[in-house]
Amino acid sequence: MAKAYISEYDVMPVLAGRAVPTGMEPAVAEQAVTFTTTTQSAAFNARTKFIRVHVDSICSYEFGANPTATVTTPRMAANSTEFFGVVAGQKVAFVTNT
Repeated sequence: MAKAYISEYDVMPVLAGRAVPTGMEPAVAEQAVTFTTTTQSAAFNARTKFIRVHVDSICSYEFGANPTATVTTPRMAANSTEFFGVVAGQKVAFVTNT
C-alpha cells in the first residue's frame, strides 16, 4: 500500500526579510494517508494555509470538501514532495496511479 505524508502549515519562515519557501516548523498538524483506491485525508486544521505532501509511490490527488482522486486528476511521481496552498477544513484524496 502507498502512503502520503502531509504536514500542515500556517506561516513561512522569514530570513533576512524574505520568506523562505518552506513551512515554519513545527507543523500545525501532520497526518499520513495509506491508499490504493481513492482515500481522503482528515480535514485540514483551521489554521492551515498550505501543506507539504510527500508520497512514496506514483499517485493522483484531488482537493475539496469531499474529494475523489482518479487516475485522470493531477499526478505525483514516486518519492516526490510538493507544497500546495489549501483551504482550511478541506481535504485531499489520493489514489494509486502508474
